[in-house]
Amino acid sequence: MKMYLISDNVDTLTGMRLAGVDGVVVHERSELREALEKAMSDSTIGIVLLTEKFGREFPDLIDEIKLERKMPLLIEIPDRHGTGRKKDFITSYVNEAIGLKL
Repeated sequence: MKMYLISDNVDTLTGMRLAGVDGVVVHERSELREALEKAMSDSTIGIVLLTEKFGREFPDLIDEIKLERKMPLLIEIPDRHGTGRKKDFITSYVNEAIGLKL
């Protein structure tokens, strides 16, 4: 199985292509839906990488696919501008999950 990137900028796509990951750049909701449908219909794709911007701008579209399908796996990754999360998001997640302060 292979990975496929759906990005909102060319720089992220270029970096992932250097790592051997093919993909596409989209900007509008309709383009994102079309790219996701294409990736979902390809049985050789096991993981679809999405830049975090799509998760923030179109959460209903992303969540709908995550809830309805098991494969491929949708993963949100930071783009060249970094992540929108605070620096200690992993520590705070662990604190909330198990109740221990690290």
